[in-house]
Amino acid sequence: MTHPTLFDSLALGPVTLPNRLAVAPMCQYSAADGCAGDWHLQHLPSLAMSGAGLVMVEATGVERRGRITHGCLGLYSDDCEAALARALAAARRVAGPAKFGIQLAHAGRKASSQLPWEGGRALREDEDPWPTVSASALAFDDGWHVPAALDEDGMARVTDAFVHAARRAVRLGFEVIELHSAHGYLLHQFLSPLSNLRDDGYGGPLANRMRFPLEVLEAVSAVVPPTTVLGMRISATDWVEGGWTVDDSIEYVRAAQAIGIDYVCVSSGGLVAQAQVPVGPGYQVPAAARIRAATGLVTRAVGLITSARQASAIIAAGQADQVALARAFLDDPRWGWHAADALGAEVHCPPQYARARPVSWRTLRDAAS
Repeated sequence: MTHPTLFDSLALGPVTLPNRLAVAPMCQYSAADGCAGDWHLQHLPSLAMSGAGLVMVEATGVERRGRITHGCLGLYSDDCEAALARALAAARRVAGPAKFGIQLAHAGRKASSQLPWEGGRALREDEDPWPTVSASALAFDDGWHVPAALDEDGMARVTDAFVHAARRAVRLGFEVIELHSAHGYLLHQFLSPLSNLRDDGYGGPLANRMRFPLEVLEAVSAVVPPTTVLGMRISATDWVEGGWTVDDSIEYVRAAQAIGIDYVCVSSGGLVAQAQVPVGPGYQVPAAARIRAATGLVTRAVGLITSARQASAIIAAGQADQVALARAFLDDPRWGWHAADALGAEVHCPPQYARARPVSWRTLRDAAS
């Protein structure tokens, strides 16, 4: 049996990607009222030339109150849509065969927070905070805003926000749309028994806790055309006793498959500040492998995947169908080129940069060092 390699193509629902390497969505905290700006005009084209077959745009708020910070990207207004169209067009001009996806998100009780480099805590009264919402009126941590528990009208408004943002994403021509139900944000807050203490039809048993996220997914699915990939990102585990588990994730993914998702991206954690996460190389890959084996769904693995051979081994072993890297691409925006070199593969390179590719140049460079 021939196993795929990192640089083999991947059929992701209706879209074929040139390889199995993705740039993970990474918040940049550099938007103005949700609008992409000059930072995104250099950031996205740089990642588009990385050699990855898929570039995922950062978590993008579906409504203003759903942003994590004042600097988070959004897709809730015509201005947001126009600004992102400009940045995406710049990225597409240099991307070659790479495709683009967007992660639609709502921060819930983790919204209204400071930029990470300004402390990353809940916004103070003098920092223009806004009211937050969640499954239950439980704060993320000590010193954080207590959210309002969403009633059915509130859940309907959030669902509509996801639908409208998805329509905008389709208009922008994104090949992939991903719902963010990981990292302790709103949809994850409904899923986990640690953050969802409701006593109505949206709380209690697993099926009830999955109900709202699946309603959002179904509503979004109805407006995403069959030519566009639909997926979701999950936290496979809360890493806390009594919290969300990999077994729960398998049931959630199966329910999402019935609605029609094309893939799942498997991350973990983020729900509670006190979680003890065993961070290490590829620490989330075993969860991705379990979910892939149990569901048969195309699965993306993420989390401290940093070397070409490590990434390739994950694919070759059948632990995941795709791997996504985040910090590695910020550190080295040509990571994909170097991985292809190490594995004897080829990736797209803009002709303007072709002089950086020949082996003869590298030989002279290495001799000089």
